[in-house]
Amino acid sequence: MSRHKSYGKSSKGGKKRNVLKRFERIDVLKTIGKWKDGENKQVTNLPKTPVR
Repeated sequence: MSRHKSYGKSSKGGKKRNVLKRFERIDVLKTIGKWKDGENKQVTNLPKTPVR
């Protein structure tokens, strides 16, 4: 039996995501200079970041 086209290919690892996880957003904020390790302990309401 063959698989339907909607299932896609088995290797989806190379696809670019447009949503960052929390640790990725913090890394972006660190490179921009808006995140300081000792001061920022916010869990929610992180500012928006540009996609890499």
